[in-house]
Amino acid sequence: MLRQRIVTALTLAPLVLLAIFWLPPLATVLVFAVPVLAGAWEWAQFSGLQRPLARLLYVGAAALLMLVAWAFAATERGLSIILATALAWWLVALLWLVVSPARANARAAAIAGMLVLVPAWVALSKLHTATAQGPQLVLFLLLLVVAADVGAYFTGRRFGRRKLAPQVSPGKTWEGVAGGLIAAGAMALAGIAWLGVNVGPFMVLCVAVVAASVVGDLTESLFKRHAGLKDSGHLLPGHGGVLDRIDSVTAAAPLFVVGLDRLDVLG
Repeated sequence: MLRQRIVTALTLAPLVLLAIFWLPPLATVLVFAVPVLAGAWEWAQFSGLQRPLARLLYVGAAALLMLVAWAFAATERGLSIILATALAWWLVALLWLVVSPARANARAAAIAGMLVLVPAWVALSKLHTATAQGPQLVLFLLLLVVAADVGAYFTGRRFGRRKLAPQVSPGKTWEGVAGGLIAAGAMALAGIAWLGVNVGPFMVLCVAVVAASVVGDLTESLFKRHAGLKDSGHLLPGHGGVLDRIDSVTAAAPLFVVGLDRLDVLG
């Protein structure tokens, strides 16, 4: 399993770098849409949509909503509303995980999928195109989430004892979260030297983003568990489905974009 994870990650890494740094901005935005729509295809299962046509209709609805959101985000006010909606949803998701993790239904899953996927795509796309430093910020965000994920994986396997959310994801532990934060902290220190940011606000933002990434991961797990699925799909050997790779980013991206602006991270 670990070998498969590494091989898959090394195969995808050059493609991600190509999309972020060498494609024209509009092409990059379209490339970002690919995993999001693939995620919608997988998320349709959580909504009780098993037939291919039904799942395609869900993907089509996501694509249409993405187009509407992109047009709405053309203004600063529109973008702020989309990002605020995303943050409000993730607060609801956090409360859901804490208060009633065993409760879910197909209709709620269908709505949640749109709130998870569409704002994340808008946030990543706008982050990439907003400034000359945009591609570097996108890459840093992805590396931060990957560092937290890798740190949590190895620390949890070696030291994990106390369950983080046993009703949602029995394999995740508080020790894993701590290891993820340490690994992400190292990545944040590298980001300070790389991006030339304001140290204090940037570290606060990175911690918040990693916490959000955990909520994103657990939220997908909640709906997978309700649907009786171990993985969202089988497209990525060693990782599962596309959602199993991007779930953390869906929560991290909107918060990262808002934090960059509100905390005056870039100076």
